[in-house]
Amino acid sequence: MSRVGDYLQIQDTVLDLQVAGKAALFEAIGRHVQRVHGLPADAVAGALLRRERTGSTAVGHGVAMPHARVPGLQRIRVVYLRLAPALSFDTPDGRPITDVVVLLVPDPAAQLHLDILADAAALFGDAGFRQALHECNDALLAQALFVRWRQPVPPGARPAQPCLAGHAP
Repeated sequence: MSRVGDYLQIQDTVLDLQVAGKAALFEAIGRHVQRVHGLPADAVAGALLRRERTGSTAVGHGVAMPHARVPGLQRIRVVYLRLAPALSFDTPDGRPITDVVVLLVPDPAAQLHLDILADAAALFGDAGFRQALHECNDALLAQALFVRWRQPVPPGARPAQPCLAGHAP
């Protein structure tokens, strides 16, 4: 099980989100967290935007990992969003992003938030994981993939745990 999977809940798995830019993405994340977890949308969006201004949280391969400390947050929250269409996002490889893993942590944040970010980077560095995740057309299956993904798949190999529509995790 991945550390991301330990914290990602089904209601925080959002597929095919349409946004027009970075600010709209952070506002959408804020509204989602407010609706699902009761945190003020402007506090969440503002924290993410402030963090992003210090440097892009895009990591390449079409992935961004915005993260921030949020006052009033009681526990770590992870949100996964798949964007459709892809969004320009100041990426190191110049590719637009389709996958967004959001990490919101209490203030002060502990070592655990760095461990979760490292785990997310390892997951999305695995081409097999990215492929399997993009095959998921259901939030429950996508969230389950984060929970059950075990190890990297060698380049060119078929993922051992593909996400296929209609198959329960």
